[in-house]
Amino acid sequence: MKATLTAVALTLLFAAPALAKEVQGVKYPDTATVEGKELKLNGVGVRTKFVFKVYTAGLYVENPSEDGAQIINADAIKRVRMYMLRDLDKKTISEAMAEGFKKNAGSKMAELQPKLDTFTSALTDVKKGDEIILTYVPGQGTRVQSAKGGQQITVEGKDFSDALFSIFVGKSPVDDGMKKGMLGKD
Repeated sequence: MKATLTAVALTLLFAAPALAKEVQGVKYPDTATVEGKELKLNGVGVRTKFVFKVYTAGLYVENPSEDGAQIINADAIKRVRMYMLRDLDKKTISEAMAEGFKKNAGSKMAELQPKLDTFTSALTDVKKGDEIILTYVPGQGTRVQSAKGGQQITVEGKDFSDALFSIFVGKSPVDDGMKKGMLGKD
């Protein structure tokens, strides 16, 4: 009986999704609800450029995984919540996102360029403490929301979502350490 309880406890421990996390003073709850579905926190990472911490990012998915390709390829709701740790002007954040996007779009870049242009046009200057939330919903597209100012837009297409989420957990992420954290490997 004791061995069975221990086995059940260990199974629950290792099968449990990531619990709420705090990174750089930013709290990420263990779940987020989108379109009536509960997403689980897959992991959290910190984007570092040179020695500067730029933002934290939490990845919420329907089915947690340590496999970035599996998360990207899944035609399921997913969300990245970015919390700014420093001020960035629109030009800087747009160029950084576009650079990461282009590294991951590959041969599809020419056809995705108009969607990328729409996406970057919605970005605004951000201040320390601001958030940008990227949410992919199948059949609708990727919503771009800024907690403070800016326009909320939706960019259609899973192809766009795949390249955008690859910035964080794809083959060519903008930050390997951030990818590791977002995939729950830290």
